[in-house]
Amino acid sequence: MSEKKAVPGTGGEHYIPYQERSGGESVVFFTRDLSAEGLVKIFGCIQEALEGKIAIKLHTGEKNGPNIIPRGWVKALMEQKLPKGVIIETNSYYEGDRDCTAKHRETLQVNGWTFAPVDIMDEDGAVFLPIEGGKWFTRMSVGKTLTEYDSLLALTHFKGHTKGGFGGSNKNIGIGCADGKVGKAMIHTTPGQNDQWDISDEEFMERMTESTKAVADYFGKKTAYINVMRNMSVSCDCEGVLAEPVVTPNVGICASLDILALDQACVDIIYAMSEEERHALVERMESRHGLRQLSYMKELGMGNDRYTLVDIDHGGRETALADVVKGLVPFGQEA
Repeated sequence: MSEKKAVPGTGGEHYIPYQERSGGESVVFFTRDLSAEGLVKIFGCIQEALEGKIAIKLHTGEKNGPNIIPRGWVKALMEQKLPKGVIIETNSYYEGDRDCTAKHRETLQVNGWTFAPVDIMDEDGAVFLPIEGGKWFTRMSVGKTLTEYDSLLALTHFKGHTKGGFGGSNKNIGIGCADGKVGKAMIHTTPGQNDQWDISDEEFMERMTESTKAVADYFGKKTAYINVMRNMSVSCDCEGVLAEPVVTPNVGICASLDILALDQACVDIIYAMSEEERHALVERMESRHGLRQLSYMKELGMGNDRYTLVDIDHGGRETALADVVKGLVPFGQEA
């Protein structure tokens, strides 16, 4: 499915400290309040971008997955702020409980996503969106009904990922909006290979990011992003009950109108933790060369990797990463 010959970039295993970055700054909002109330509050900081028919892209999870964003939080957000919003999903590329629409609908029922409409966008096929400036693709195949929406909210469970190293807003959109039959194959598989997962490391990060760019460019400024830093297993929610146990402390919720600034801030928060707290996620990110997601987003002009971190729990004052990670409680020992 590749449409261009390309050479992957490098450096996906190397973390770039803040002081070594250049360029503009964006705003990232932060709250420690991991609750429905916290989610509703931080949404208010970025809701200005959304109008018209609003799509809410989130990972609804495999059956009985333990780490997905709690349904009650999403229900509260939609009832209070997005009464006409629609949850959007696509079928999975791998065999399982979401690889066709019928099984996907059953999984949605099991997981309790029954309080709002869920649009499985590739139920009736796919459409192509153009990609400007990509080196792997000139277009990406996404769920057919994506173009029926006016605005997009990426509501993301930030965590690790088996292929991507970490799963933030970039992964949620790049993989999550690509249709299960064509788009996801374009990202994961070299045509003619028997191994559907043969693309890895920097090439995988770049393909996924180009897919995200197609969607982000389509919606333009009518996009907003929220990352929930809770139950951060090194495994994606795709792995459901088989996900690796969580060993990283819960942190809070971050939000921004800049996808790169948001994912970068969440990665920075992980690196700001103590060695004991961060080791599992850092090993997963670096071993998969997942930090290439960030550098490639910057190369593609998708946002800034520098930002001001605004603490909405304390009157909207600027805060530091050291303050965000101060006094974190080991997972499972929260009050």
